Amino acid sequence: MSHWENIRTTAEASLTLLDLQRMVRLTLESRFEEPLWVRAEISELKVNRSGHCYLNLVEKGATSGAPQAEARAVIWRSAFATINTMFRAATGRELCSGIAILARVMVTYHEVYGFSLQIIDIDAGYTLGDVERRRRETIEQLKSDGVWDMNHELSLNTPTLRIAVVSSATAAGYRDFREELARSPYRFKLTLFESLMQGNNAEQSVVDALCAIAERDVEFDVVVLIRGGGSTSDLALFDSYLIASYVAQFPLPIFAGIGHDKDTSVVDMVAHTSCKTPTAVATTLVELADMELGTLEEYALRLRDSVTRQIAKEHLLIERLNSDIARSSIVLLSGLQHRLDTLDEAISNGARRIITLEQQRLSALNSLIESYDPKRILSRGFAIVRTSDGKRVDANNIGPGDNVHIELIDYRLKATIDSKQKL
Repeated sequence: MSHWENIRTTAEASLTLLDLQRMVRLTLESRFEEPLWVRAEISELKVNRSGHCYLNLVEKGATSGAPQAEARAVIWRSAFATINTMFRAATGRELCSGIAILARVMVTYHEVYGFSLQIIDIDAGYTLGDVERRRRETIEQLKSDGVWDMNHELSLNTPTLRIAVVSSATAAGYRDFREELARSPYRFKLTLFESLMQGNNAEQSVVDALCAIAERDVEFDVVVLIRGGGSTSDLALFDSYLIASYVAQFPLPIFAGIGHDKDTSVVDMVAHTSCKTPTAVATTLVELADMELGTLEEYALRLRDSVTRQIAKEHLLIERLNSDIARSSIVLLSGLQHRLDTLDEAISNGARRIITLEQQRLSALNSLIESYDPKRILSRGFAIVRTSDGKRVDANNIGPGDNVHIELIDYRLKATIDSKQKL
């Protein structure tokens, strides 16, 4: 190495590219002869057909998250099966992109492919610690954001029958969830918002499904986020700050049924209700419906008892009113009867007075009529004179020579006018 520490070149004494690359390789290999422990995050990982595992390692800035260093790495087939098996046994997850590792590496350099790291071992305990660290950071950030209890505090609509489901359509957990609800006597209405539940795109897929539900939130009573059992790596999706933040601030209550019994994810913590499995979510919804039905039945019994008491009270009131009406009617009828008797007597007396007065009047009229009786007049020496045709005599229309009839009290006379003299 010392031979190349002060290399001098000129235009006449230059190096080939291969010479330079060999110098770099020898320098690095001589400087880094022993394996090194290196901390980094896997940004890409691919296992080819031959069984070799190719990775891209990155170190990101603490604040910006932008890469500050990158390097290619490889785990040869001869070591990959052992390393991956041990890592999975310790962490419950596969090696995958997005996780932090502490790797024992050999620094290598190739004249064509350049700088790379050969991974010969991985400390699984470091990854577990990093996962837990990120989990704690997510929890602390949600609490700092002031959204930790927002979904807990939402009230459930009753009855809770209109359900938006975030799940993979083909997942066994979704099938179990539907079958459990189907065994109940209630008419649940399910609407599936299909989402990926594993893989690199799963996080955004879950968020997209929640956003689609939020645009139609008036159509649903509750959201169910379910995922059947899986590896710790798969279920680590639900420790995501992005998903947990959406769940915490969602406008509808969210029931989480993530199929793992050992640990509780951050999504479980911020969701309105957390159940261990999709089937347990369905059981909880059925129990809620049972409680709501029980409440309705209790209200119905209370209403029936209240109506029965009110009817009995009204019956007593009616009986009392009937008694009061009967008494009042008797008093009223007695008063009216007395009044009728008084009126009858008054009418009778009045009628008798009127009859007496009328009889007196008739008697007076009869006397008057009798006084005008022609016979009485004739008896006083008067006579009734009529023309020959029996009409009343009009002195203006009669004269000498006209015949008249004269009626006396006892006789009728026929006479001829001899003369007419005005008095």
